[in-house]
Amino acid sequence: MRDTNYNQLDELCDRGICIIIPTYNNEKTIVEVVQRAMEQCRDVIVVNDGSTDATTELLHAVKGITLVEYDNNKGKGKALQLGFRKALEMGFSYAITLDADNQHYPEDIPVLLEANKKYPGCFVLGRRNLSGVERSFGSKFANVFSNFWFCVQTLQYVPDTQTGYRLYPLHKLYGINGLTSRYEAELELLVFGAWRGVKIVSVPVRVYYPPREERVSHFRPGKDFFRISVLNTFLCLLALVYGWPLAAWRGLRILVSTLLALLFFLVGTLLVITPFSLCYVALSKVVKLDFSAIRKLLHVFGSLTVRMLPLIGVKTRIMNQSFEDFSKPAMIICNHQSHLDLMLQLSLTSKIVFLTNDWVWKSRYFGYVIRHAEYYPISAGIDVILPKLKTLVERGYCISVFPEGTRSPDGQIGRFHKGAFYIAEQLKLDILPLVIYGANRVLPKKGKYMRTGNILFSIGERISPVKQREIAESILQRAKLFRQFYVNSYHKICNKYDQNA
Repeated sequence: MRDTNYNQLDELCDRGICIIIPTYNNEKTIVEVVQRAMEQCRDVIVVNDGSTDATTELLHAVKGITLVEYDNNKGKGKALQLGFRKALEMGFSYAITLDADNQHYPEDIPVLLEANKKYPGCFVLGRRNLSGVERSFGSKFANVFSNFWFCVQTLQYVPDTQTGYRLYPLHKLYGINGLTSRYEAELELLVFGAWRGVKIVSVPVRVYYPPREERVSHFRPGKDFFRISVLNTFLCLLALVYGWPLAAWRGLRILVSTLLALLFFLVGTLLVITPFSLCYVALSKVVKLDFSAIRKLLHVFGSLTVRMLPLIGVKTRIMNQSFEDFSKPAMIICNHQSHLDLMLQLSLTSKIVFLTNDWVWKSRYFGYVIRHAEYYPISAGIDVILPKLKTLVERGYCISVFPEGTRSPDGQIGRFHKGAFYIAEQLKLDILPLVIYGANRVLPKKGKYMRTGNILFSIGERISPVKQREIAESILQRAKLFRQFYVNSYHKICNKYDQNA
């Protein structure tokens, strides 16, 4: 079970997230902003961009922050660049940036955290609700102006490109070494990231604008509009020769990868496995044969599939800390994210059979093979298939079940049905927990094409029948507690491996 004291501070730390606050002459607000940020996150980096007021002295009095400072004002772009480098040096994977003028609410950090958990490896932008806010014409125009040119340069629409409240994946800050020194640097990071295929997600956040006479702004309308116009002209030209061709190449690569994967599957199932199975079944009517050869062929096909994945940009990793060799029968319990889950398990051993859904059992493409590999549909009823499963167990086979019953649309662990745990108890089988991470991002439910990404396959320690009864006497309660175990395990894996998403 998850530690009841586990909170947002722990989660931000576990996911490698820090806060970066660039500041220049914000003596009236900087201490409050930093203190509120520290209530939300343990790791706060403040970049003092050559302040000439009392900001420097005030920051020196604040304990628990990491302070980056220098004498001369170099602009927000340079402050962000130095803040990002410091965060990387300290081992962080993500950084949340917010302004030092009290415009942003640090209390909205949980909103960005949830978006990061749902969309790891993406830019997360805090979309400000500006309705009813008194702003100058220049501020309004700058926002519309920036949104328009960003759309032209990247062919993507983002509702608020001017927001400084963002979550950045630090290992995807392309062009960071060539950033301009002022406000336009934030736009550059978005444009270069979009060109390289980094997804941009917007989430609603609150914003506070003090009365006009209390506002502190270092924006210079004439000079900065000119700089931004020059930058946009340059980025539009660069989009023609670099950004758009790169996006087109990425789309072509995804299409080719998907077609290759589909071709591999069709050739493997229709031209190799199915004909072999037809011949083998026909031969078994003449010579006494079991169907183990079909399962061995499926094991080879699964192994080849896993070895093929790196060719289309998918890295796979198996964590087998218990050194499981599948030599002893077990009830394999696995979360279900993608069609790839079956291939991943098949690659581990030939001594495995699956309980399937009806559409798999009746599939026109591979249903014949599935039926003769002695996989059984859950809909047949446990009492009907239990004697058949007992025979397979006596022959040394593991039984694999996806207790959620269907693929998860978002990768999260769904409700566990109790059937697998009932079968494990009736057949006196160990439960072998397997956790899959990342398959839903490579080939999601209802997805039409293959994506690049990382897949982790974690094999846990066996849980004996005695231990299962100690966990819970009731089968239903056992299913609930096992699900919570999977939720916690998956949560820990996500916190660790989302840092490299």
